[in-house]
Amino acid sequence: MQVLTHDERTLTELDHVRLARLSRGAGEVSAARAEGPIDGVLDGADLVASRAIAPDVVTMYSQVELADQASGRKYRLTVCYPTDAEPASGFVSVLSPVGASLIGRRVGSIARWRMPNGDEGAAEVLAVVFQPEASGDFTL
Repeated sequence: MQVLTHDERTLTELDHVRLARLSRGAGEVSAARAEGPIDGVLDGADLVASRAIAPDVVTMYSQVELADQASGRKYRLTVCYPTDAEPASGFVSVLSPVGASLIGRRVGSIARWRMPNGDEGAAEVLAVVFQPEASGDFTL
């Protein structure tokens, strides 16, 4: 379960703090846990204030329109915390390979991930349909 690319990412300072806490909390379950897909994202991200995040960046609870790189099929996902994840409804955990590959990406970038079964996926971020910060919610 790993993100295949760790290129440029931008996170809000609030998302970074919350995700770092979440990542550390996941480590308490097993002291010997392997690094998760979100750890590399946290380490390499540029940080900005919530009020300064560009509206084309995927933040927590952003709904994004994607185009599958293999099939061209378009679909929408919302990146959320694990407790709110409902993959069948389009809510994917930021700790999942797909969620970790999306957080901090900009419109036009390609998110790449590897699923637990070894399959690889890739999708282009076509649009940020909803971003909490762009709607004036800086605490979600």
